[in-house]
Amino acid sequence: MNVEARLATLIGPAAGRLHTARSRNDQVALDFRLWVKEELQKTEQMLTGLIAAFLDRAEEHAESVMPGFTHLQTAQPVTFGHHCMAYVEMFGRDRSRVRHAIEHLDESPIGAAALAGTGYPIDRHMTAKALGFREPTRNSIDTVSDRDFAIEFLSIAAIAGMHLSRLAEEIVIWSTPQFGFVRLSDAFSTGSSIMPQKKNPDAAELVRAKTGRINGSLVALLTIMKGLPLAYSKDMQEDKEQVFDAAESLELAIAAMTGMVRDMTVNTARMKAAAGSGYSTATDLADWLVREAGLPFRDAHHVTGRAVALAESRAATLPNCRFPICKRSIPTSPTRSTTC
Repeated sequence: MNVEARLATLIGPAAGRLHTARSRNDQVALDFRLWVKEELQKTEQMLTGLIAAFLDRAEEHAESVMPGFTHLQTAQPVTFGHHCMAYVEMFGRDRSRVRHAIEHLDESPIGAAALAGTGYPIDRHMTAKALGFREPTRNSIDTVSDRDFAIEFLSIAAIAGMHLSRLAEEIVIWSTPQFGFVRLSDAFSTGSSIMPQKKNPDAAELVRAKTGRINGSLVALLTIMKGLPLAYSKDMQEDKEQVFDAAESLELAIAAMTGMVRDMTVNTARMKAAAGSGYSTATDLADWLVREAGLPFRDAHHVTGRAVALAESRAATLPNCRFPICKRSIPTSPTRSTTC
């Protein structure tokens, strides 16, 4: 209405024709789709930047050994480059979801009017093309009552936020003195008001917290929409606040994380030293017994378990412990040596 009033001051009474064959319902649906589409395109670009940051670090640390974890316990040695590539896969899936969402919403609502379409001889394909959409929507009732595109955006934001939060948690853990795997510069850290030695990874912690906010927006909009009959209801005006807030949070989180990935200093010596802790090569020893001694894996598993127990009793690592149990425990093979 404000646009129409402003147009009237510029061109006169002809501005009154602007609302012909239109309703607030299809115009709001149009504007919201255009906004979400633009935001998705921006998110795709930002995810591409984050993926590029991880690819650079992965290439840089393709041979930097670190401990791999399950249950947050040392499992097997991996490389930091391999670990970085896990996040390339995660954020790559997020980017694919973004692209699919753009494809899903790429339909123009204009012409649906209030809910029943219009009797005027309009060309919806022409307006769809002019507005940058692939095609017009097909059902006028669904068009004005649909907010799937907004919910899908929030779902994507929530999943991407979850990935960002997992990464943030790792950065928080890795930057502790107990781990010391990475160090963030002052651009992404803050000190304590009373403890001068502290260097807190505040940027990572805030990314972790933003995920809860994004999740809340998704649940809020799902709850708003779940009880609405067709077609339009005023409840639906609550959709904007949730989407705008989640979009702002997601943008901030991706930008901050991209900066942290490029900023952090990796302590390769500390990672390599930690990679051998917790008898992380036990699985490799079991596999060696299968390959070289011809043992069934279950037997090799038992032998290796006894070797680990012996090493623990001697407060030694696997490479530095001599095992008298080998010849007793390993069945003789006509083709395999049983010497450890």
